[in-house]
Amino acid sequence: MQKHNLHSIKKTGFKTPQDYFKNFEDDILNDIKLKETISNSGFNAPKDYFETLEERVMDKVSANKTPKIISLFNKRNLLYASSIAAAVLLLITLNTFNKDVSWNKLDSETVENYMIQEDITSYEIASLFSEEDLKEENFVTHDLNAEHVETYLLNNLEIEDFIE
Repeated sequence: MQKHNLHSIKKTGFKTPQDYFKNFEDDILNDIKLKETISNSGFNAPKDYFETLEERVMDKVSANKTPKIISLFNKRNLLYASSIAAAVLLLITLNTFNKDVSWNKLDSETVENYMIQEDITSYEIASLFSEEDLKEENFVTHDLNAEHVETYLLNNLEIEDFIE
């Protein structure tokens, strides 16, 4: 609203129901008569309830109930913790992290696969060896026993191989 229209308002803005004041006096008198005739509200407290209330409340509050105590170090938790500690200790003490690599420990198949995958040529391999390493005497040994040769031929060759 604007300030210049404030003094020209004729209505307050509040409304009452129709015939409110005609029935108002009758409604108040009916309420008073009703309260006088009803002496009992329908709610009863037990006998000596309020006299013994404090004593009963204090008995319930001060009852020495021992709460349930859950120990942090029971057998199950102790077993779990010790097994985890043992596993970690075992992992650390084992030589799983020992990475001593030597030529003697390598499989020949692993070396062959590496050479095939990396396309290493025979010239590159030859450059790794010295003249002393490549002498024929280092590769050929003739310690053949006649008895060993005969048993090998009997066990591994068949007669059909000789016939052809």
